[in-house]
Amino acid sequence: MNRLFTTKRLCRAGLIASLYTVLTYVFAPFAFGPIQIRPAEALCIFPLFYAEAVPALFIGCALSNLLSAYSVFDVLLGSAATLLAAISTYAVGRIFKKHTPRVILGGIFPVLFNAFIIPIIIVLIFGDIGNYTSVAAAYFLTAASITATQTVWVYALGAPLYFLLLKTQKKYPRFLG
Repeated sequence: MNRLFTTKRLCRAGLIASLYTVLTYVFAPFAFGPIQIRPAEALCIFPLFYAEAVPALFIGCALSNLLSAYSVFDVLLGSAATLLAAISTYAVGRIFKKHTPRVILGGIFPVLFNAFIIPIIIVLIFGDIGNYTSVAAAYFLTAASITATQTVWVYALGAPLYFLLLKTQKKYPRFLG
């Protein structure tokens, strides 16, 4: 019987949410804004393995965004971006069984949702257009910057994490399965 709430799943979700929060807090001075140094985004590949990673990433992101200078908007919209990305990544994991397409396609969603939603907070809500003359230029340059930083964390750190977890899961299926 496949039960939704098992002790293992609840513990795994708590661990994922905690890891996301701690990794973001450690990099807090650099984790918010147009250039985001947020290695916790590598954990966004976990929905490819575990359904419980979806709410865990949402909760971890919401807790992390409590530190944001963009206040309640980042807690709500930033966490919503992570939730939408996690749901989409989970769907990719259910559809695709070959590992390389899973990582490539599953990683697109955290990159794109954050790239297009986070600039709404920074540029449109808070009006932080920096040294640019137009809001549109500021929005798209912020989106490009977040796309670049998200791509680094999701693919350069998340993809190796995916394959390490896959290898470990095969070795210890009882604990990580």
